[in-house]
Amino acid sequence: MAKVAFLGLGVMGFPMAGHLVAKGGHEVTVFNRTPAKAKAWAEKFGGQTAPTPQAAAEGQDFVMACVGNDHDLRAITIGANGAFAGMKKGATFVDHTTASAEVARELDAHATKHGFKFVDAPVSGGVPRAAQGTLTIMIGGDDPAVIERARPLLRAMGDRLFDTGGLGSGHAMKALNNFVAAAGFAACAEALLAGKRFGLDPGRMVEILNVSTGRSFLTDLVLREHVVEGKFATGFQLGLLAKDVRIAADLAHELRLDAPLVRLVSKRFEAARDALGYTRDHTEAIKAWDQNSAV
Repeated sequence: MAKVAFLGLGVMGFPMAGHLVAKGGHEVTVFNRTPAKAKAWAEKFGGQTAPTPQAAAEGQDFVMACVGNDHDLRAITIGANGAFAGMKKGATFVDHTTASAEVARELDAHATKHGFKFVDAPVSGGVPRAAQGTLTIMIGGDDPAVIERARPLLRAMGDRLFDTGGLGSGHAMKALNNFVAAAGFAACAEALLAGKRFGLDPGRMVEILNVSTGRSFLTDLVLREHVVEGKFATGFQLGLLAKDVRIAADLAHELRLDAPLVRLVSKRFEAARDALGYTRDHTEAIKAWDQNSAV
């Protein structure tokens, strides 16, 4: 059993922190910007709540975080009353945020200066697999021994754990994965819009895609329920996906890679976010693209 602080109880973090208690048997203290959500988590799983990230981190063996972006991550670590001010020497900070490799390197420098360790371990699988505790976790870090100490905690939340390399490699892999998913959805959306204008039935299109070479995770598990049937409720916000693809585009730029597709997909999702709003479901991007199509 480890003493753990978990920072960020969104749609992913809430069940992830819960598995640390229910499956892992760890002693968990949580912090969330909305105290009511932290209270609800404690009532469900029996852990403790803390008023600030610093208070949550004090005396813990591990501090884990799952927040929205680089800015949020900096705020809860090195901002006012941030976790880094409360962490003890020898502790480990594990970041599950889909963040940039740049912020991982920045925060690792702070951690090293103060005598504790930093691991980036973003997750994939969405809300259903977060609830099931079957996430894919991509683990980046420079100290294999530290990663091994964290691995039992990660196994409570995920059943597919991949060591991706040095510090920041987990974040890079997650951003590139989400770029591929975003590009696939953009292609699916454009095909459905073109087919509908031609007179094809969207439901029949999905049926054919799923037994043809266009089949993918998106055609199989997303298009019919969330696009064709209009549910638009995957639980993954449009603004977050736009942010993730921007991280991938920036990474390609930093590497001086000629990658026009990632730039285009980034612009497409940012335009949809600007048109519809940050918190809309990412599958609703098709609505913005339909409205903005040339007549």
